[in-house]
Amino acid sequence: MRNTLEKSVRYGEVLDMMYLAADGSISKRRIKVIQVGEVSFRAYCLLRKSKRTFTIENVLALVPVIDKERRVI
Repeated sequence: MRNTLEKSVRYGEVLDMMYLAADGSISKRRIKVIQVGEVSFRAYCLLRKSKRTFTIENVLALVPVIDKERRVI
């Protein structure tokens, strides 16, 4: 998990994240990671349109968002 977060910071990748919130609900977020700490990380949340802090332990899944190029032939 940490490797994916650090790679996202290094290459500027956008990630889809499944996250377990403090109240026990599960949310899906599209994020751009800004900084990775020991137990948490800062990211810009595209859903809330603001910077948020997430606990690494509560991340259920991370998947890089791949934008496919479209060409007209």
